[in-house]
Amino acid sequence: MHRTLGFGLLVLVAGLTACDKQASTTGAAGAAASGETIKFVKTQDGSPLEIKADLFDTPAAKEFLATGKNPYVGKEDAIAQGKKTFQLYSCTQCHGPEAGGQVGPALTGPNYNYAKDATNKGMFETVWNGTNGGMGAKGKGLMDPSDPNNGITPDELLKVIAWIRSHGSLTGNEAVGS
Repeated sequence: MHRTLGFGLLVLVAGLTACDKQASTTGAAGAAASGETIKFVKTQDGSPLEIKADLFDTPAAKEFLATGKNPYVGKEDAIAQGKKTFQLYSCTQCHGPEAGGQVGPALTGPNYNYAKDATNKGMFETVWNGTNGGMGAKGKGLMDPSDPNNGITPDELLKVIAWIRSHGSLTGNEAVGS
């Protein structure tokens, strides 16, 4: 009897260990495949912010949706594209040519108008859906509600954020999971 109980316990522990290993090796792909994604909230009031999952159509955007981590941080080609997009959408008019602030606030930190902008998820939410302080939504389909194709895509926004992070001391990935 004791032998059977001991063997059963050993099988249970081995099974749980294998499950834990499987979960940790699937990472972002496994989380995305299982439908687990980060939950976005509006900067204006903290209410849920729904963003269509199909807009996250690149590997980097899918990783971000699953983990909140911006894989473009520190990647020179993405940073260069982010700078171009920052200029294209006239972000420089308010935030200055290096995102250090002008009429609008500095985006490079370490002090932010919205504390959540220290994280990439928080900065993404702020830019995607806008603020109470005068910045309109920049997200695709929100920037100009009469044109669902107008606005920045999640992948483009992640590159812009990577460019902004290249000017500050925070990567925005430090507090992933918060």
